Amino acid sequence: MKTLGILSVATVLALSTTAIAADQTLFSSKASSPIILDGLADKAWDAAKTITVTVDETPYEPNNGYKGMDNTKVNIKSLYDDNYVYFLITYKDPTKSLERFPWVKQSDGSWKKLKNKDSTGHDNTYYEDKFAMFWNISTKGFAEEGCMISCHLDEPGDKSAGRKYTASPDETIDMWHAKFVRSLPMGMFDDQYVNSNTDPKVNKSWGRKGDTGKGGYKNNDNADKSAPAYMNLNGTEDEKYYVIPSKKVPFVDTFKAGDVLPGITISPMIGGRADILAQNHYENGTWTLEVMRALKTEGKDAETQDVQFVDKSKSFPFGIAVFDNSQINHLYHTETLELKFK
Repeated sequence: MKTLGILSVATVLALSTTAIAADQTLFSSKASSPIILDGLADKAWDAAKTITVTVDETPYEPNNGYKGMDNTKVNIKSLYDDNYVYFLITYKDPTKSLERFPWVKQSDGSWKKLKNKDSTGHDNTYYEDKFAMFWNISTKGFAEEGCMISCHLDEPGDKSAGRKYTASPDETIDMWHAKFVRSLPMGMFDDQYVNSNTDPKVNKSWGRKGDTGKGGYKNNDNADKSAPAYMNLNGTEDEKYYVIPSKKVPFVDTFKAGDVLPGITISPMIGGRADILAQNHYENGTWTLEVMRALKTEGKDAETQDVQFVDKSKSFPFGIAVFDNSQINHLYHTETLELKFK
């Protein structure tokens, strides 16, 4: 694992290894048959060419015994039709991580929400797997420097391992954020974006926030945060970690010591946050994500919050990141990527 460490804004802007062209190009081919969004590679994907991106950089080294992956290879394919662009993404991950701040019943009958935060105030033990794609909208330098132009930016006095924000108010980045507990069970990514905000009073995540619309998850805590508020009726094994709308019932404690209940309740995203549909599948140590989004999104703020795949003669710079049961620490790459339509 190569840990980059936290970069200052000046260091990022002063990087001199500017690429003249993208290191890798993902070509999106016209689909010859309908694509079934089920998290599996059906025959339609045979016509798409794969690129493989190695992610082996991390923004920091957690101080609480983190044992996540130190590298993996992400395989990406793309197809499109008259209305949508599609992506098939696969990567190795030896652990299927859904245990996000779960409630566990203790031997004395109380309930405890498991956490193990590091020096940055973030968890990388009791957390979910995630995957992210960053798309340039209007940020100068993104095509050459990729995600590094706006990621891992350090500010004096801030204990977090770097922030995300752009250099000016007219620059934004589209962030497609797959949360394997909070969004993917609802069949979607959390559609987010990055702007130039650096004031934590305006937004605690500084430049990163959700698209116009509403989020689909809340902590599953009772009024005094001493136990869960809800549980699933006849939940599956995976549903030990999230309460879904169709099975949501008030919490009734008939459980024994060691039993696990979800730390989060989820529901579908609404509005611009719901633009990216997806299904996922885990088998033999491999995550598969099948993703679709409209070539052009509509609605309030769509032009500043979403990349628009309208002019297919253009190239679209992007980057990716893999989160192995980690809140903010992640695996990323420094090479530049671009999407082109064939």
